[in-house]
Amino acid sequence: MANAVVHFDQATGPVKPMHATNNGPAFYIGKMKETGASGNLELFKNAGIPYARTHDASYYYIYGSEHTVDIAAIFPHFDADENDPANYDFACTDHYLECCMMAGCKPFYRLGHRIEHEVKKYGTLPPKDFHKWARICEHIILHYNEGWANGFHYDLEYWEIWNEPDLDPDDSANKRCWGGTRKEFFEFYHIAATYLKERFPHLKIGGPAIAGDMVWAEEFLAQLKAPLDFFSWHRYACLIEKMTTRVQEVRNLLDKYGFEKTESILNEWNYVLAWHGDEMTYSHKAHHSIKGAAFTLSAMAACQNEPLDMLMYYDARPTFSWNGMFDVYRNDIPLKGYYPFPMFNELYKLGEAVQVKGDENIYLAAAKKDDEAAVVLTHYNNDDETAPKALTLNLLSFGGEMGTVAEVYLLDETHDMEKVHTFTYFGDQFIWETEIPNNTCYLIKLKKK
Repeated sequence: MANAVVHFDQATGPVKPMHATNNGPAFYIGKMKETGASGNLELFKNAGIPYARTHDASYYYIYGSEHTVDIAAIFPHFDADENDPANYDFACTDHYLECCMMAGCKPFYRLGHRIEHEVKKYGTLPPKDFHKWARICEHIILHYNEGWANGFHYDLEYWEIWNEPDLDPDDSANKRCWGGTRKEFFEFYHIAATYLKERFPHLKIGGPAIAGDMVWAEEFLAQLKAPLDFFSWHRYACLIEKMTTRVQEVRNLLDKYGFEKTESILNEWNYVLAWHGDEMTYSHKAHHSIKGAAFTLSAMAACQNEPLDMLMYYDARPTFSWNGMFDVYRNDIPLKGYYPFPMFNELYKLGEAVQVKGDENIYLAAAKKDDEAAVVLTHYNNDDETAPKALTLNLLSFGGEMGTVAEVYLLDETHDMEKVHTFTYFGDQFIWETEIPNNTCYLIKLKKK
């Protein structure tokens, strides 16, 4: 028998944006006006996805392909005058970010370049002039936040410097994300972050989205004198405990070097059994299945209860591999992996997280506001032969004088966040006993009468 308990009288702080993504909705604004077709815009809205990181947007044609987001795309001729608006090409990025804003999904802007797997590198080589690169970024920020060059006033707060500079060792040939040495990157980050923070002290300047080399991370933090409003990092795994353990390791490392107020943001993660061969193929198939969905909601619930400030799923681009949210042929059709996002959003809308206690392979998070409350609950075990568990869920210290209605929504192989039970209970305690198969997800919504 597994036991799970929610203490609604023990607040733990805000519900955090654990349901953010890499990349935003996919549709053409002009086509929407002409035909009414909105791609997956409404699905994004309904999921309440709070932030969309713009990394790797240039891989997807609807976002604008190689003309989108990356510094080399927006400012294609590095020797040109960075103060002249005519030298910037914002068109595709403008459209993409406008789509994100229409969905209520604020861009988390990655300054740099997509990963390059090609035999020749272009945007991942160290800039010829680190100071000029920072000034180019300054004008991009001005465009989207202060209207420069016929721009916008989006008030985008997160600006991330680079992506995965630790992915390949210094002596590697044909590096995929940072073509220089780690020492060169440390200098580059110092120059860029210092300049941008001095120029925009009210914004959050951070990075560098490490791939996961913790030795590299410690060396970076040990020498860092530049601003670091947030530290971004990546973790792919098949076990929730591997994610939560790394969350604690990162927080401890930040605190060790005096970055106690620096946000810790895990902004690439997904289910990965292994990175090669049949295991990689299995992983991609899992992304599109109920197993991937259960892993996703379990990670959101577990990380809500850990010292982590944001979680950003990789990736919302409708692709055959990393995206488990949308059908690749019809991106307006949700897959199983979509539903954890609106499920967690029910907690996010309530705002105040409360104390929970799970059990082995039972993950949950809960929140409340006034006369409403909600719980997300999952049974996830990476072993596909895992048997169902008998579960007792104990909800404490939440009840209305005239009773409380509990609605239970189910996500599993045959249900897509459908309401399957409605209970009315009296008093301030509700006990629900059920059998919960592996890879099963519940949302329980409570409302006092």
